[in-house]
Amino acid sequence: MPVTGSTRTHPHDDAPDTAESFERLAGLPDGPERAALRDELVRLWLPMAERIAVRFRGRGESLEDLYQVAALGLVKAVDHYDPERGRAFEAYAVPTITGEIKRHFRDHMWTLHVPRRVQELRNRVRVALRELAQTTPGRSPTVAETAEHTRLTEDEVRTGMEALECFTALSLDAEVTGADGYALGDSLGESDPGFELVVDRAAVRPCLLALPERERTILYLRFFGGMTQSRIAEELGISQMHVSRLLSGCFDRLRGELLAEPAEEAHPAEEPDQEPERGRQPGREG
Repeated sequence: MPVTGSTRTHPHDDAPDTAESFERLAGLPDGPERAALRDELVRLWLPMAERIAVRFRGRGESLEDLYQVAALGLVKAVDHYDPERGRAFEAYAVPTITGEIKRHFRDHMWTLHVPRRVQELRNRVRVALRELAQTTPGRSPTVAETAEHTRLTEDEVRTGMEALECFTALSLDAEVTGADGYALGDSLGESDPGFELVVDRAAVRPCLLALPERERTILYLRFFGGMTQSRIAEELGISQMHVSRLLSGCFDRLRGELLAEPAEEAHPAEEPDQEPERGRQPGREG
């Protein structure tokens, strides 16, 4: 059965007169007839839902997605509307659809979690900027003008203006303004392998100082002077085999001291203090 009275309109051209149809829908049991009437009501009110969705365009979400969210809010409004309360369906549906769209932005569009207070500041500032733009042609409203219009402090206005850009995050591949070919990711730091080298040098220094002078000289010539074992042998007047043995011995000694150092520091703490048994003296039997 077609919806009755669907040609007469209310305040908007997309608000059909469906009061009788909603009354009939409320009295129908679940079944094909009720489902068909429900679908027809959704179809008739869909232009209004799309009109509401258009208000939220330009905020980081595509218009097609906004239409879908608004349609979902419309379906909820049709399902929960009670004509016996005396309110027109449009008065019930508009806040229902608007709330559904706002929840979508709150739950899905913010890249970072923004406190509700900041979101409210953002909305007040956004509305104020739109209204003030009509009185300040050719320039953007100042922070002071926006604060006076919204009755907020200038710090609150700045917070709201910063939140206007918080829906999405910049890609690390985004080019930095004014720097040709320089991406945002290029400005990020990374782990410096030199830090571990500093720690290793600090740990091995006392071990190197404890080596005999000849071993220290061989290590210096080999790793800081860049000399081969043959040249070191000629420099010191010893055989290359002897230089090789001395280097191997230095490595083993340094490795052993470095690995044993933490264990030696922890060893005293692992041994519990022992006290002699009372009533007994060393060297005497009870």
